Amino acid sequence: MIHPLPARGALLLSVLLALPAFAQQTSPRLDDGSGAYKTRHYRNLFAERLGVTPQQTRERIEQAFQKLFHGDGQEERVYFETGANENGTLAYITDWANNDARTEGMSYGMMIAVQLGKKREFDALWNWSKTYMLTTDPANPSVGYFAWSMGTDGSARATGAAPDGEEYYVMALYFAAKRWGNGKGIYNYQAEADKILRGMRHHPLMTATPPFRIHPNDPPFVQPDTPWPSPNNRHEAEQAAKEGKPWPPQWTKRKPQPVTVGPMVDEEHAMVRFVPETNIPGTDPSYHLPAFYELWARWAPPEERAFWARATQQSRDLFVKATHPETGLAPDRTDFDGKPEPMWDGTPGIFAYDSWRTVSNWSVDYSWWGKDAREKTLAGRVQRFLAGQGIDKFADRYTLDGKPMSDRHSTGMLAAAAVGSLAAPGGDVSDSFLKTFWNTPLPSGEQRYFDGMLYLMSMMHLTGDFRVIDGPMRDGPMRAGPVKAGTK
Repeated sequence: MIHPLPARGALLLSVLLALPAFAQQTSPRLDDGSGAYKTRHYRNLFAERLGVTPQQTRERIEQAFQKLFHGDGQEERVYFETGANENGTLAYITDWANNDARTEGMSYGMMIAVQLGKKREFDALWNWSKTYMLTTDPANPSVGYFAWSMGTDGSARATGAAPDGEEYYVMALYFAAKRWGNGKGIYNYQAEADKILRGMRHHPLMTATPPFRIHPNDPPFVQPDTPWPSPNNRHEAEQAAKEGKPWPPQWTKRKPQPVTVGPMVDEEHAMVRFVPETNIPGTDPSYHLPAFYELWARWAPPEERAFWARATQQSRDLFVKATHPETGLAPDRTDFDGKPEPMWDGTPGIFAYDSWRTVSNWSVDYSWWGKDAREKTLAGRVQRFLAGQGIDKFADRYTLDGKPMSDRHSTGMLAAAAVGSLAAPGGDVSDSFLKTFWNTPLPSGEQRYFDGMLYLMSMMHLTGDFRVIDGPMRDGPMRAGPVKAGTK
């Protein structure tokens, strides 16, 4: 049972999410910084530093979009339309290698779509998210959040949430409201963003014992005894066979224990949590998006703005605390003071797949706002370390002090590291990342989801085509070069 009772918990949640916009606090006084938000100049580093023409960068982005969203279904695209409902077309983005759809990818896809003026794809992804991923069962303590992983048929793969998905949903919806204006129902983008943002901070503490449902009429979700079929699981089984290890791994079955879910942010530290379940501590540095928080401090409901203004500085400070002083590498998870949390097997925390994004996050923050010179130092530090490992061969996982933990070189990690050139001091190292990334083709095949989404968003960052949208725009690719935010 829910404690408080399900109906009461749902009522409390609905009241909190419906707080009037004039409630409680005066908006903070904000400094617009010295970056692109103030200057309205979004740099095309490929044109500036490599001599690539703006036409070439526009073509590269459009080609990547068409392949990822409308290319060959087996080798190229990750976007799939699946019919329609009363709200229009439905579509999901799949993590092909794991055979699921994730809030991370759905919200990334929406962000790409709004930046490039692709309204059909934006609305279809949002419709699928609201239809299948939004938890509506009041007996699930994650009610009001989006389930982070779903089967591509709309069945549950998880019943909890991951804040990085919610964060990108919010920002993409605000941009959609500015670019296209608000529609009705689920397409009132501003209202939908406000609702998610309030829920992230004001979700009541709710406790229940699994199994849970996403929607009231769904079957209860029970973790299967064996992993779902997927390319990644097939490869892990093959590797286990080579090493003479059992597959699948044996999970200890335990009696279900109560789960308490609360806000996605820690109010005291003004930081996003790793997950809203209260028994899992800490944060994930790659979830920290101060470039977005600056906008929420201006665009969110007035009573929410002071919190996000405080969160911007807390995130910038965390980047410094969490990164290694020599390599610049950040772990997947830390406590709120930046100390690495251990991996799930108890070994020391490392730089792993989530961590790829951290350098991109602080570099975009520096590009848009230009408020914290420490981000220049951090970006340069990471790029120097990775260049020293071999820019075309560095591993995709490391100990924080720089010992390789894999033998795989990832396009997605290269792409995110290249975004560091927005902040890193100019020179041979920074330019080498731009050149290597520009000469790297869009990923295809089994691993095209995470690598491919980071590739396209990173390319957009580095061409000046990922920007603050603060007013109506014509749909279609943006012009590169010094243009006013919100115009074309």
